Amino acid sequence: MSQTLPRGACDCHCHVFGPAARFPYAEPRSYTPDDAPFEAYIAHLDRLGCARGVLIQPSAYGRDNAAMLDALARAPQRLRGVAVGGAELTRETLQQWHAAGIRGLRANEFRRDGKPYYSNGVRLADIEPLYGVMAELGWHLQLWIDTRDLPELEPALARVPVPVVVDHMGRMEHRHGTRHPGFQALVRGVGEGRLWSKVSGTYRLGATPPDYLEAKPFHDALLAANPANLLWGSDWPHPRPEGPLPDAVRLLQVFLDWTPREQDRRAILSDNPARLYDFPPP
Repeated sequence: MSQTLPRGACDCHCHVFGPAARFPYAEPRSYTPDDAPFEAYIAHLDRLGCARGVLIQPSAYGRDNAAMLDALARAPQRLRGVAVGGAELTRETLQQWHAAGIRGLRANEFRRDGKPYYSNGVRLADIEPLYGVMAELGWHLQLWIDTRDLPELEPALARVPVPVVVDHMGRMEHRHGTRHPGFQALVRGVGEGRLWSKVSGTYRLGATPPDYLEAKPFHDALLAANPANLLWGSDWPHPRPEGPLPDAVRLLQVFLDWTPREQDRRAILSDNPARLYDFPPP
């Protein structure tokens, strides 16, 4: 990369997989990933130059968060996590997870043709009984959704008493355009401080590598709305890509190229993650 990252830079969206012999995948599942264990993940952060990282529980593990919790235990100062679970979780479990480095729960409302696209996802309604404990702990809700479906969820999201983070700029195909009412709902929510978004997953918008230029208007709209409510993540190791497997260093360089102001880079890569994920000062 041609630029130096700000102190405390964080990759806010990665996954660990395996080794499968120790952490077997869920049955059934939507995809079977290649192993990408803790050691490979740390090497990835080092390659990017990121001091910190956030692990997101992937659907291939369902509600078994063991692989992620194991990784957090091995680098507790450097890592945080977002878990998957619903009404089966108790206050005691959430408190234990908080001590382990978990700072949020992930809801999966991503659909195709009205049907869930991923197996093992936990819906918003299943997490709702936990909102009070999440608020006490200072957690957030991470939302995996195609933003075309965001307007119909806005009444449910209005009941969420914690920050709501929308993955991958809303993961809408770029051909629908930034003026789509769903994406405009995301921009409006970020601008008003009600929602957060990860300016990540450029390759998941159907944009063309290696420059992903079709995704740039979405990035630009969110950046103009409110850089204080944005995060960046590589999505390493890029499970179930809709096109060629991207290179994480290239994705970070694209983010830097599209975010020319140093104060915006510092906010998105360092200050905002430290605030949302409760990292100690760098």
